[in-house]
Amino acid sequence: MARARTRTRVTRNPLVAAALVLTVGATGLAAWGGWSWYGAANDDSLAFAQKRDEVLAAGRQAVQNMNTLDHRDLKGGLDTWEDSATGDLHRQLVDGRSRFERQIQESGTVTSAKVLSAAVTELDDRAGRASVMVALRITVTAPKGEPARKESRMLGELTRTPEGWKLSALGQAPVGNTAAE
Repeated sequence: MARARTRTRVTRNPLVAAALVLTVGATGLAAWGGWSWYGAANDDSLAFAQKRDEVLAAGRQAVQNMNTLDHRDLKGGLDTWEDSATGDLHRQLVDGRSRFERQIQESGTVTSAKVLSAAVTELDDRAGRASVMVALRITVTAPKGEPARKESRMLGELTRTPEGWKLSALGQAPVGNTAAE
């Protein structure tokens, strides 16, 4: 036999094998991560969560605005009230503005509110309506005397307007057991 046998010897280097396994694993994880990111970015629940956060921020601020008024800047305070409202609530504020002005000027009070907690209780994005519950600490300072503080829970209804979400109704939340005995 004149032909020489040539054999190619394959080396089985453990580092090359480990690098290959790591490369395949990293490629798989990158593909899975990309797919997950794409799915999350295009998920309807993400868009809904963003709307809910937008409604919550608007509701918190509007309820706080409606519970804050300083007799020294009455025009600015009442303007803020009106800017925070829409629909029937806005109409009530505009119609009652002169009466509010007289009452606050006579009392000389400063009322401020701090939001303690808030939650969206309902959101219908298609209809442009939402509801929030807001817990507040309200401080009323009369011209003479110590500030009086009370905690209150308010229920607000919001309506989407071209300027954003605004309060369309606001009232006290019921407290305690309301079930008939």
